[in-house]
Amino acid sequence: MSGKLALGIDIGGTNVKLALVNEAGEVIASESVPTEPERGAEAFCREVAATAKKMTAQAGIAWAEVIGVGVGMAAFLDVERGWIEESVNLHWRDVPLGEMLTRELGKPVRVDNDANVAALGEVWLGAGRNANTALCVTLGTGVGGGIVINGRIHRGVTNMAGEIGHIMVKNDGELCNCGHHGCLETLASATALSRHAEQAGLVGKEGRELTSKEIFEMAEAGNAKAKAVVDDMIHWLAVGLSIGANILNPDVIVIAGGVVNAGDALIEPLRKAFHREALARVARACTIVPAKLGSQAGVLGAARLVLQEIETV
Repeated sequence: MSGKLALGIDIGGTNVKLALVNEAGEVIASESVPTEPERGAEAFCREVAATAKKMTAQAGIAWAEVIGVGVGMAAFLDVERGWIEESVNLHWRDVPLGEMLTRELGKPVRVDNDANVAALGEVWLGAGRNANTALCVTLGTGVGGGIVINGRIHRGVTNMAGEIGHIMVKNDGELCNCGHHGCLETLASATALSRHAEQAGLVGKEGRELTSKEIFEMAEAGNAKAKAVVDDMIHWLAVGLSIGANILNPDVIVIAGGVVNAGDALIEPLRKAFHREALARVARACTIVPAKLGSQAGVLGAARLVLQEIETV
């Protein structure tokens, strides 16, 4: 096997994705296992380590060839120590995840926020490739963000840079989980889109909640209520992106998450709305594009955390 190999781990609330990745960004082997956070962090680390070593052996690769491990997860983190201060999804607090995985895997471990590593993945191999300054925004349960400048994650003093979902864009808006009102994620997340569609009286077959893609399809088919919900979401997303762009002056904004499945029905009107909201000189230099890597962005970006370190040695 030529080139260095890193293990990327993407820890989600339901599943953990693992991938062996080489310096060219090729996935040599991959696996997915249930997260099951209720069993505790120590049992979790043992299971992940066993899965990683088994996957590597089955690919015909000696574990010694793996130079390190990168981890992405949704949590408040002390990145330098690899310490989980709080993970709402996993209900973990004060967990030395990096230290625990290092002990189980016998490799150096880097831990970062999932939105950061996904952004890094998209800039390395995806829609933001070769960007100087990239703002990557994920529209999912909330609105996550990551900033990559000159190929490196920009984290801020307390690792909170990129929290675009908590820009307050509507003073009299809904209460957000963070305790403030009118945050972008209360208006532009996939969750918000579905909630607002339901409030407008839109439901799927047998009364089920509509997906983002279905809501966009209804809007395109001429449903006035769906169109109003979609137009409102796009307006507020453009407002939030314009604030971020006016500060960062990026050359690309990458939009990820399930809402991107709407395709041009989202991206084209969003570009127009963004040009109305952002400073003209900022908007002209910035391209808004859908993410390319999908669910692999996290493991690729996590592996990239490790591979970047050897490039600077």
